[in-house]
Amino acid sequence: MSPRQRRLRAVRWVLLGVFVVGLLGVPAGSVPKDRPALGEGLSLHVSQAVALRYWVAHPEQAPAALGAPFAQISEHSSAALRRRTAKVGRSASAGVLADRFNADATGLPQNEESITACRSNTRIVLGSTNDYRGLLDPEGNFTGWHFSNNGGRSLTNEGLLPSVDGLPSGGDPVTVADDACHLYAASLAFDPATVPFGANGVSVYRSEPGILASCPGGGSDPTCWPTRRVVAAGTAAPAGGGPNQFLDKEWLYVGKSGGETVVWVVFSRFANDPAAPVGFTGAEIEAVRCNATLSSCTDPIPISNDPVDGPDVDVQFSDVTVGEDGRTYVTWSEIIGEIPGDPDCQNPDPDGLCPQVFVHKLRVAEAGSTTFGPERVVFVEDRAIPFGGHLHANDFRIATVPKNEVAMVGGKPRVFLVWDACSVLLGTVCEEPVVKLVYSDDFGASWSDPVKLSKNGDNYFPTISTDRARSPQRLAVAWFTNRYDRAFHSRQDVEMLTVNAATVRASGLKRLTARSNDTQADPFLGGLFIGDYIEAFTHAGHIWVHYNANYRKTLLLGEGVPVNQQDNFLARR
Repeated sequence: MSPRQRRLRAVRWVLLGVFVVGLLGVPAGSVPKDRPALGEGLSLHVSQAVALRYWVAHPEQAPAALGAPFAQISEHSSAALRRRTAKVGRSASAGVLADRFNADATGLPQNEESITACRSNTRIVLGSTNDYRGLLDPEGNFTGWHFSNNGGRSLTNEGLLPSVDGLPSGGDPVTVADDACHLYAASLAFDPATVPFGANGVSVYRSEPGILASCPGGGSDPTCWPTRRVVAAGTAAPAGGGPNQFLDKEWLYVGKSGGETVVWVVFSRFANDPAAPVGFTGAEIEAVRCNATLSSCTDPIPISNDPVDGPDVDVQFSDVTVGEDGRTYVTWSEIIGEIPGDPDCQNPDPDGLCPQVFVHKLRVAEAGSTTFGPERVVFVEDRAIPFGGHLHANDFRIATVPKNEVAMVGGKPRVFLVWDACSVLLGTVCEEPVVKLVYSDDFGASWSDPVKLSKNGDNYFPTISTDRARSPQRLAVAWFTNRYDRAFHSRQDVEMLTVNAATVRASGLKRLTARSNDTQADPFLGGLFIGDYIEAFTHAGHIWVHYNANYRKTLLLGEGVPVNQQDNFLARR
């Protein structure tokens, strides 16, 4: 990272810290200084919402360059700010700006979008986001939901996922609808004051379209999500500090398996250790299966701890799909070279590290089963966008995140995986990333050569969804691209195309955004963070893509002049 980039990021962290701590009224000297520190490696690896909430709760443990600015922060009345923003919020109306999919009048950001529609009634559409209006929520809930009952043409209602067992929702949103239009959501769950060293877990929620349409919106009213539970729990650090386990980056899928509707959740379990060089000593992918009503769930099932090949030391970005064949498909990435002493790191440097290599992997469980078959290597990516890396013309955090889907071809399942990778990787600088796709017809025993889906320029955050109602089945693939900004490769658009599942031919490349977005325009986040993913969903020829951009101008917390800020948008095709 260049000195200029370090300075820019430092300035943005200062502004972010001043703004957030001012909002929540956390005096700079009020937090004990013996709290565990968030290691640099861990802060890059875990969800950005986690790192954000840590700095809010512990401003005195910011990097040395930020210590003085944080120490000068004065106390503010969070109650007064909440009253003022509540008044501002009442002036918002749903569905008033083109494809904007929120009713936010505070000017606070939304990012990291998920989207789903009900296959038996595509008028039912549910999205979710990291919603920074949660910073004003008295309980600290941070995961937003956005509901439409007219196919996504406008917003019907929205709110925040409520706390479960005393743990507020903490971001990393996922939403899924089953074939009967029951609606599900998943979120990280943690206490914002102690994250990532306190009590934590993964929460799953269930509701109905009629409930979401009529329940009190705008906040975290628990009646909107009457069924909810923590399906997996981490551990808190012992008194006096020490290692703990933190659950991160969950994903959710609901489908038919073994003759019943099942709910699968996958996630990473981090072994946090503030004394370790990078802040953690390893991670493991785990999965939980629940019944449709969430009344019964399995214990966490180890996924990346293969009984034959042994455990992966460092993992992240699990994804899960239940195919039409009833099998459960879980993918993830093993990261080699990030943790000192990784046995798979060849020719380490004096710090015990190697250039990061992402090994994409797959395991499959038979229909109705919770037992997974052998670990299969999908692809060894030595030009992945690494943790701690960045695009050559943008400052926001980014890393390669693979996503899987399953389509039926000739009555048999074909497994697809998409991801982004650098054309050229210069240390941590990623130039011209491309979107790649591979497929397997034998449950991961062998894979096709990669197919390049993107054209040119910088392409990242790919998302993939199968249209199960069409024959032959087609997959919608969408991503962010900077290729329309020929001058600087910095401004952002959304592109998508469809892939024939049988021939694997791509067609219909479309630009979904009418104008390019400046990712640095948000007054709160600057160019720091735009989320770690976006999502597309397709069914019966309809496609929804949920993404964020800074198109809209509004007052920030009702003051100043209208400025561009980050919103979530829903493109429909």
